[in-house]
Amino acid sequence: MSKNSSNSNRPTHAIWQVNGEGDKARWTRIGAAWMHKDVKGANLKFESFPLMGRIVVREITEQDQAGDAFNNQAQGGAE
Repeated sequence: MSKNSSNSNRPTHAIWQVNGEGDKARWTRIGAAWMHKDVKGANLKFESFPLMGRIVVREITEQDQAGDAFNNQAQGGAE
């Protein structure tokens, strides 16, 4: 189970749109996911839904959360 799952109001995974391959791939965060308590499924919330590229779901790391806080401050949002 994810270490983030103890705080159920925070997503455990980020959803990304990926265009391109390798070092030239561009990753755009398009949503979030919360794992079910039994870890056999997840609820997905999309902010947008891409028509091209591929969708990747990755566990949110502490580094991702630090980047989100930095981006929120830079855009005048709350942490």
